[in-house]
Amino acid sequence: MDTQPASSPDNGFDAYAPPRIAAMVENAGVRKANMALLQMLTLGVLAGAFIGFGAMFYTVVMTEHGLGFGPSRLLGGVAFSLGLILVIIAGAELFTGNNLIVMAWADRKVSTTLLLRNWVLVYMGNLVGAAATAYIAYLAGALDLGGGAVAKTAAGIATGKVNISFSQALFRGILCNALVCMAVWLSFAARHVIGKVAVIVFPISAFVALGFEHCIANMYFIPLAMFGGVPGIDVAGFVGNVVPVTIGNIIGGGGFVALVYWIVYLKKD
Repeated sequence: MDTQPASSPDNGFDAYAPPRIAAMVENAGVRKANMALLQMLTLGVLAGAFIGFGAMFYTVVMTEHGLGFGPSRLLGGVAFSLGLILVIIAGAELFTGNNLIVMAWADRKVSTTLLLRNWVLVYMGNLVGAAATAYIAYLAGALDLGGGAVAKTAAGIATGKVNISFSQALFRGILCNALVCMAVWLSFAARHVIGKVAVIVFPISAFVALGFEHCIANMYFIPLAMFGGVPGIDVAGFVGNVVPVTIGNIIGGGGFVALVYWIVYLKKD
């Protein structure tokens, strides 16, 4: 519930109120949609690499952790949060976060063509960045860490992802990006770097701990297992996972977060 008036004094410490956040997210969406092609692609590749770093960190943390199910998932989620922290603080274009551009699109400040242009180009850049990071990690011997224990963890993660059903992948994708976009939304509320980091960690840790599916993260996890020669992990399995997860991510971020907040704070009567 919003307890801070939209017109509250700007003292430099209080979080921005939700109506102000909505306006900032919409303005950011306009800027993102009109970004130059090379800049958009480059920042997309960077975001894919950043999510790859978070996924790499998660894989190592989840290896031989010695903790119970819940605590280990929480710890892994905190580690994976590195990816979105890098995206938000360092600056990059992440497809799942850019589902929030739906706010500007619903307000007719961004055309459907520009919306789809951003999503397609950023998605392609994310794929290149995440898959390239997976390949470089493979060449660097990341799978050999812990005497090969990390390779077993990576194989288990990828195998679990390619074996879930279409419907499970879809609904896990919806829930995942609702939390990811809420993390991005909350980062707009914070005025300082430490605040942005703090509000990112909990939603991201939650989606990881709960086993939800993020299409860009899976562009790292599954290719890494493919490069490592894990049996049963192939292009068909990759596509079979990423397609429903991507659809779910769009519904969760664009529909359940962006469109809802547009109705609440920006829709004209």
